[in-house]
Amino acid sequence: MFRLPRSYFFCEVITMELKRENFSSGAPLEDKVGYSRMVKVGPYIKVGGTTSVQSDGTVFGDTPYDQTKYVLEKQLKLLAEAGAKPEDVISVMIYTTDISKGGEIGKAYSEFFHDVKPLCTEVEISRLNRPTQFVEIMMDAVVGCGE
Repeated sequence: MFRLPRSYFFCEVITMELKRENFSSGAPLEDKVGYSRMVKVGPYIKVGGTTSVQSDGTVFGDTPYDQTKYVLEKQLKLLAEAGAKPEDVISVMIYTTDISKGGEIGKAYSEFFHDVKPLCTEVEISRLNRPTQFVEIMMDAVVGCGE
């Protein structure tokens, strides 16, 4: 017969305020369409799909490497505004229009997350909003989990 230790049946109750905060990256479509680049609820953060579109509407970077690095820098800057660090990132989803460029994308990704090792998935899609866009990235973080 298997017995669980007595302490197994007692759980500590943790309470937290689940206040919602919306964040913008300054991309023109955010206000036009009505969406946030990032939403934080309590310690949980979800960064929506982000491309290398700059605040003036132009696309940054001519290569998947340049665009990936730009997007990750943009997202990590937003995470910092919400009190999170790269070590708090738990999941990254990368969409690319050319999976054969995965080496370039992976090189840029590794500059930020090699030692953090969040979940990471990269998939090929048929296209993004503009032909000059190669990547769109989403990520999730939990503030304080990387300490």
